[in-house]
Amino acid sequence: MKALVIGTGAREHALCRSLSLDPDVSELHCAPGNAGIAELAELHPVDALDGAAVAALATDLGADLVVVGPEAPLVAGVADAVRAAGIPCFGPSGEAAQLEGSKAFAKDVMAAAGVPTARSYVCTTPEEVDEALDAFGAPYVVKDDGLAAGKGVVVTDDIEAARTHANACDRVVIEEFLDGPEVSLFAITDGVTVLPLPPAQDFKRALDGDEGPNTGGMGAYSPLPWADPKLVDEVMETVLQPTVDELRRRGTPFSGLLYAGLAITSRGVRVIEFNARFGDPETQVVLARLQTPLASVLLNSANGTLDTEPPLRWREDAAVTVVIASHNYPGTPRTGDPIEGLDEVAEQDAPYAYVLHAGTKQDGDAIVSAGGRVLSVTATGTDLTQARERAYAAVARIRLDGSQHRTDIAAKAAAAS
Repeated sequence: MKALVIGTGAREHALCRSLSLDPDVSELHCAPGNAGIAELAELHPVDALDGAAVAALATDLGADLVVVGPEAPLVAGVADAVRAAGIPCFGPSGEAAQLEGSKAFAKDVMAAAGVPTARSYVCTTPEEVDEALDAFGAPYVVKDDGLAAGKGVVVTDDIEAARTHANACDRVVIEEFLDGPEVSLFAITDGVTVLPLPPAQDFKRALDGDEGPNTGGMGAYSPLPWADPKLVDEVMETVLQPTVDELRRRGTPFSGLLYAGLAITSRGVRVIEFNARFGDPETQVVLARLQTPLASVLLNSANGTLDTEPPLRWREDAAVTVVIASHNYPGTPRTGDPIEGLDEVAEQDAPYAYVLHAGTKQDGDAIVSAGGRVLSVTATGTDLTQARERAYAAVARIRLDGSQHRTDIAAKAAAAS
């Protein structure tokens, strides 16, 4: 099988790593890719948002499967263009991807499907914003309706900060605050059959102790030893299957990766948001635990034959990933700094710890930073404590001037397990 992965981040590196280990994958390509993915796949320059260009590349390569990683190309309809060229594509249509592209659309789908979520208002004027903020009170939860790379949400007790963020958006969703821990649960679907993956937890705030601004994610771990063993079954029954069924009923079937961001509240499970693709950094830890070869699962999703897929097999190991971010992230990041120590991790920590690239590029003989989240250091272990130790030992070998990372990823869960 010839596989083509679209994207540039650590999520795509994790996908390429899993596909490279699959004996059914004879050729692996990525576009545009990054410096780390180049070690696994042949890279190709392409505008990931240009469906015609992606479809043409897939056709030229004779690809048997295209995997569209990021949300922006999915919302732009890139998967539609690939399918129109007669090539199986893992990823929802542009219409179905509005589940992530528009929070207002997602709320409408959830209401129709009876999916439990926070009460909310969709606002387009300052007057509507003020009414919604007053109705819910602090903490204020304000979400840009459109795509914002994981940074369009403000949760604050400061009404002026909430108002400023809301009024900077064309359309905004203001909702009640949901208490309780957050969980990410992925499911692979072909629009009918739904295969849930193990839950993970990510860390959105930039600083230890969940302080600082929201980010795209600073780390993650799986499994969740504190979670109810029945959680996956409950979410399948109340969230994932009803959402897939509702989208099919509307004539916009969702095929690909459905991501539910959940709050385990005092009143039960509530959906915070949906994503239409693998989440980053949770993908890194979930795929680290997957034993089943990945390519056939993604191809069966793309072909509508997921009901023929045997039950997925998972390692008992725990996995932890720690994101190394550049100076000033999540503000305007400093780029172009050389990254050192990658060879040391490969020599001393493999196979239990490895580095997945995100914002990197090749600059002559050097690999340099090229974005906000630069690397994801992922490690596995018999339990979370060992996985954490291995991840942070590898992090300590990496040298990137001005870089930052959280030191408490999975710390509470490891201490309690």
